[in-house]
Amino acid sequence: MVSPWKTASVPGLQLGLGCGFWICRSYRFLFRAGAMGPHVVPRQLVWLSRWQAVCAWGASVQHRTWAGVSRIPSLLSSGGALSSSPLVCRSSSSTPPGAPEVVLTQQRYPVTRLPFSVVSSEDLAAFERILPGGVVTDPEVLEASNVDWLRTVRGCSKVLLRPRTSQEVARILRYCHEKNLAVNPQGGNTGMVGGSVPVFDEIILSTTLMNRVISFNSVSGTLVCQAGCVLEELSRYVEERGFVMPLDLGAKGSCHIGGNVATNAGGLRFLRYGSLHGTVLGLEVLADGTVLDCLTSLRKDNTGYDLKQLFIGSEGTLGVITAVSIQCPPKPRAVNVAFLGCPGFAEVLQTFSSGKELLGEILSAYEFMDAECMWLVTHHLRLASPVQESPFYVLVETSGSRAGHDSEKLSDFLEQALSSGLVTDGTVATDQTRLKALWALRERISEALSRDGYVYKYDLSLPTERLYDLVSDLRARLGSQAKHVVGYGHLGDGNLHLNVTSEAFSPSLLADLEPYVYEWTARQRGSVSAEHGLGFKKRGVLSYSKPPEALRLMQQLKALLDPKGILNPYKTLPAQA
Repeated sequence: MVSPWKTASVPGLQLGLGCGFWICRSYRFLFRAGAMGPHVVPRQLVWLSRWQAVCAWGASVQHRTWAGVSRIPSLLSSGGALSSSPLVCRSSSSTPPGAPEVVLTQQRYPVTRLPFSVVSSEDLAAFERILPGGVVTDPEVLEASNVDWLRTVRGCSKVLLRPRTSQEVARILRYCHEKNLAVNPQGGNTGMVGGSVPVFDEIILSTTLMNRVISFNSVSGTLVCQAGCVLEELSRYVEERGFVMPLDLGAKGSCHIGGNVATNAGGLRFLRYGSLHGTVLGLEVLADGTVLDCLTSLRKDNTGYDLKQLFIGSEGTLGVITAVSIQCPPKPRAVNVAFLGCPGFAEVLQTFSSGKELLGEILSAYEFMDAECMWLVTHHLRLASPVQESPFYVLVETSGSRAGHDSEKLSDFLEQALSSGLVTDGTVATDQTRLKALWALRERISEALSRDGYVYKYDLSLPTERLYDLVSDLRARLGSQAKHVVGYGHLGDGNLHLNVTSEAFSPSLLADLEPYVYEWTARQRGSVSAEHGLGFKKRGVLSYSKPPEALRLMQQLKALLDPKGILNPYKTLPAQA
């Protein structure tokens, strides 16, 4: 008897590298002959042929942590000599030759310096006593800390402090509180809204050297560490012990866990593990020099107000986070990533609904990007698309404890998506190298945008079914004013990253974008900031998402915890008359 099953390769599921070669096949499929036509069933979710690459797309994986270059490249050098004159703000810059100088924030935006003191030579001497060798005044070193990584805002701080302990931070903040000196807390400086760099001459308080793991409980998975630990290094640390960090970001190679908590970063694992409001167990925070030690490792503590929640997402405006206790889930034993092409956004939504139904508990990420995003990463970063050209692309990740069980569920999901026409092309990876290569296509979009020109960034929460409508509306509204209008993000969380690029900053383009984007979002009862925070750039639009009563309460909390307003001024809350 001849078997009704025949092995065949599906042309639409070849791996195309965009370099003139078909490198390998990502799948083999089984076709059953019958009246209903071919029946597509993945045989196994593994790569079945070896690489034969002339130009291998996986080679780009090393760039996955695009923010991995230190934002303060010369911090190990000694600080500059003490000056006898006050450190006043000037327009001078040590921008590398060939790079366009970033306009000072105070010159580009309508903002007025508050009546804080200016750092004097006496202040510098006091800081040197607190931090021997930890006071940096070298302009070349300070340049990287004064400019955000997007190169859209620039302060003119003349002092950077690098404490190692909470006690040193306490002494610094106590001194600054007494002397009315404004302080800008800074972690990895990977923020998107200008919250991590000075607006004027605020003292930069860097957590770079506060990078020690305090403890890890291998039974509960509880990690306690200083705020300056880099997320990727923490991920490596806990993965060696059989756990994973509950958050993952494209900037994981540079961002600090303290900054992640301060901005309530969402990221790529939000769908599976939820927000930091749920995974952070305790914090150590300082404001006026008083140490608030709520660094508990308890999962359950129902005694009074949960004070740590005030500081998660406060962006350094209520206190400086110096240590974090966080719950780490067990490391999945089986991880699969499928990268799929979809013919329209309606199919992206239907594929998500199908994934939730068929994948259930193993669905750990569902990301989408449009065709313009793919053009940007292939054009600017020389990454190669693993699938044929499509209007939309979806990245689906599963994480579980049994490879066979997960593969079967993913097979059922892909079979249905392909047979129903929701997906027109796709590829699957299970080994780490190819997993990372697929993730790079999604994670490095922001880097590609930064190479396309000036970027107007919007991080919005919207009803899932309306998520892409705003992108289409803006393309029609802006026309040739914009180089690109792109949409991508965490569809599973209802989080749209809307980005518009132009050759240079354009006031007229900005006027067409704002407040239109915020008004559109407010009409959908969405949020003007899903995960990036408000920082400096978005502080004036908080009222589109919060009622006046909520704003008043936030301002009262700020006045209570930071009565002189020295902590990250000009950020998060709207300016008061």
